[in-house]
Amino acid sequence: MTRLRVIGGLHASGYRRHTLHVDERLWVEKNCYVDVIIEMLHALGHEPLAAMGFCAAIDFEGDNFTFFKPQHEELRELFGVDLQELNVWRPLLDHATEHLGAGKLISTEADSFWLPDTAGTDYRRNHVKTTIIIAELDSTAGVLGYFHNASYHELHGEDFDRLFRRGEPPDPTFLPLFAELVRIDRMLHRSPSELAVLAAGRLAVHLERQPAANPIARFGERFARDLPSLQAAGLAHYHAWAFSTTRQLGAASELLSLHVGWMAEHGALPSEVAATAADQLMRLSEMAKAFILKGARAVSARKPLDASASFEEMAQLWSDALQGLGRAVRVPT
Repeated sequence: MTRLRVIGGLHASGYRRHTLHVDERLWVEKNCYVDVIIEMLHALGHEPLAAMGFCAAIDFEGDNFTFFKPQHEELRELFGVDLQELNVWRPLLDHATEHLGAGKLISTEADSFWLPDTAGTDYRRNHVKTTIIIAELDSTAGVLGYFHNASYHELHGEDFDRLFRRGEPPDPTFLPLFAELVRIDRMLHRSPSELAVLAAGRLAVHLERQPAANPIARFGERFARDLPSLQAAGLAHYHAWAFSTTRQLGAASELLSLHVGWMAEHGALPSEVAATAADQLMRLSEMAKAFILKGARAVSARKPLDASASFEEMAQLWSDALQGLGRAVRVPT
């Protein structure tokens, strides 16, 4: 069997990440799903910044902020990239061989324990569910090329075998992983100005979907109630909580800030409105990052933390930014 490579010229060695994942970003990694979509689009020659308007509709759900991701219809409209759920009825390796051979990518849940790019965190230490996009496969050599987090990587040998459970006896108690097919045979490569106009329309839809009550204000109220239980549970529990709450808020705010700046650059938003909203959202993102450290200190020391002023400021920044954007893109009523 020859190596199956869906994206020509794509190699882990020397791969250059999109600017959304450069080290200077406040949140280099956002969440496992949006990160792989960013890099997949980048590798396919698209501009991921055009698709980040969905961040305007995030909400505080009670024990987490929205695990934000682009809508499938949005990827089709902007780029002609089509994601559909894959019915995993046989071993995932068989599906991957079938569909990569037909020129399709596969997005799938995976165990970070077998992903060498997580060395220093989960690799060979913790079994943690994450999302990868498979773009290259050589079953004979046991080599896999995959998007994960902020870049493109390669694994081989035992990691390949264990990731695909190759050589293990059938286990009826092992449930299939969730996976999606990514069809790229009808891709559309639009000009930046055309993309920006479409992105403004999508942003208007997402702004219409924003929560009726300010999500950050509700987040602040919940934090004040939950701080004692967070302190009792300890730092490991706090960091899991912070990833699901504060990190998602901060990362979404930074993405939305960069999104509106990109749209203004290509004429789809008034520059003054975009600059104001982008500054407000970036300030909010910076405050969220600082709050993670403040919260960690409060949990570690088991001391009170009155964060009401910070939450009030973050809530106001969010409200002002979205209201300004709503007026600029004429949110439907």
